[in-house]
Amino acid sequence: MSYPDPMPDTGPIPTQRPIEAHGIIGDMRTAALIADDGTVDFFCWPEFDSPSVFVSLLDTPRAGAFELAPDLPDARHMQVYLPDTNVLLTRWLDEDAIVELTDLMPVNDEDDLSRIVRTIKTVRGRARIRLRCAVRHDYARADTRARTDGADVCFEAEGQPSMRLSGSTPLFIDDNAAVADLWLEEGETAEFVLGGADDPFVRADDAQNCFVRTVEYWRGWLSQSRYTGRWREMVARSALALKLLTSRRHGGILAAATFGLPEDLGGERNWDYRYTWIRDASFTIYAFMRLGFTEEANAFMHWAAERVPAYVDTNDNEGHDPHKILAVMYTVDGNPDLKEESLDHLKGYANSRPVRIGNEAYKQVQHDIYGELLDGVYLSNKYGAAISHKGWRHTIQIVDQACRDWRTPDVGIWEMRGESQHFLHSRLMCWVAIDRAIRLAQKRSLPAPFERWNAERAAIHDDIWENFYDKEAGHFVQRLGSRALDGAMLLMPLVRFVGATDPCWIATLDAIRDRLVRDGMVKRYLMEETPCDGLKGDEGAFAACSFWYVECLARAGRVDEARSEFEKLLTYANPVGLYAEEFDRRGRHLGNTPQALTHLALISAASFLDRKLSGDETHWQP
Repeated sequence: MSYPDPMPDTGPIPTQRPIEAHGIIGDMRTAALIADDGTVDFFCWPEFDSPSVFVSLLDTPRAGAFELAPDLPDARHMQVYLPDTNVLLTRWLDEDAIVELTDLMPVNDEDDLSRIVRTIKTVRGRARIRLRCAVRHDYARADTRARTDGADVCFEAEGQPSMRLSGSTPLFIDDNAAVADLWLEEGETAEFVLGGADDPFVRADDAQNCFVRTVEYWRGWLSQSRYTGRWREMVARSALALKLLTSRRHGGILAAATFGLPEDLGGERNWDYRYTWIRDASFTIYAFMRLGFTEEANAFMHWAAERVPAYVDTNDNEGHDPHKILAVMYTVDGNPDLKEESLDHLKGYANSRPVRIGNEAYKQVQHDIYGELLDGVYLSNKYGAAISHKGWRHTIQIVDQACRDWRTPDVGIWEMRGESQHFLHSRLMCWVAIDRAIRLAQKRSLPAPFERWNAERAAIHDDIWENFYDKEAGHFVQRLGSRALDGAMLLMPLVRFVGATDPCWIATLDAIRDRLVRDGMVKRYLMEETPCDGLKGDEGAFAACSFWYVECLARAGRVDEARSEFEKLLTYANPVGLYAEEFDRRGRHLGNTPQALTHLALISAASFLDRKLSGDETHWQP
């Protein structure tokens, strides 16, 4: 298939729905975004990081879309999840008709291919229903052809896995898309199933059984949650979103379900987040543990352990390669090679280009990952399974790596694409790595070089206070030689480096409020103060930082202020309770979605704030 060159305009593309106008369904193998007009406009298949088959969200319907909706142009349409599930309901309310579309992905056995099950029903009145399913393989680069197979329609492209659409109503082919046009009387339904061409479960007569089993699965899983506090529905939705981003087969946890959604409309900050960041996934363990989901935390720790190479005595290795110990990120099945490329044939969301797949950040050096992972290891051992002998040897390797690396520059938590710097957060998390390993060794009576580790931990502590606390400015600073602020500083009291009511920290918190916070939304940093960002344009407020800010306020005893800011942030969720990576100045969503880091930060803030409001002084501690 040949496409014309992308048009040079920078305005919105009329067929694209806003980022926040989407729900998500998934089976922990892949996921699909469904807009509130009934269109599946983003779907990678058969795996999370496989090439897309629908990606009109980043282009136009020519890039693949599965449209299913009533012909009710004046209807109000909205979305809602069935309670305590990832089963999505899209509804149209018209003067003379009400129509409901139920979307789900059955949670299958590991060897089964993923499939989308769609059931549309006229609840009141009578409605004309239109369907158009245009599979476009390989990010819409392949020449996908549709053909009939009995009553079904198959989609095939050279070198790509074939798909099949089955329906309870006749399907036809138009321009290599499956189409249907039908009337549904009150109470009537039509069912459609899309999946692998050879999948025996792709049939339209089993939708009700799929519905029952899928609802039972999600409600059964969520029933294990120990959370009973305020904002239970938002905490539950965040937990369900995190579970949706967890690989049932491998145990890895995705940063987000999408690629290419911009942090800056019309700009170049368009990344692929369909991978497992050691940082984000380790933070997710914290959220799962708080809610009582130890199985997911243990599965990730097993996944992470498989990423660390067999033990070697790295203390004697000069010129060591940090990637031999641990990479920044991996595919969900553990591959660290994520070569980045641009899909220049796609127009991008709101003309934001280039649209990238893969992620060059896998080559970067980021020292903070040691601390995030070791914090996860510590929590997993405290509230889950005890560490194995092999796991402890891996831990020693990682801690020793942190001991060697903390004095050297890196690109930091935000993956700057400029020159490496000495970042406060990287120092901080190397301190966390050593601190948590010492604690774990003491609690489990494990052998460790305590004298050396204690000396390094103290050295980092002193270095941060001497070189990253600016006495004249009166606050901590983002990096050596700068007075810039950074949202990552909000983790300092959360990881127990500094007391939440320490005057030096309170001054830093107030400086962040004055310079980085706008109506509860917190920017990661100011672009004019951070030339090492290395990219053109600006970005929105970072949603995870916003929830970290709430927790910092609560820990500082400013509970009323924390609650006010938290309630504001809840209004910025999309209609089904999901969050992307960032907010624009109007609170609309930017970046990839749903973002795991955002939802886990929400869980942490809600849990702590609820305990504070309830007068519980025995807080959950790492």
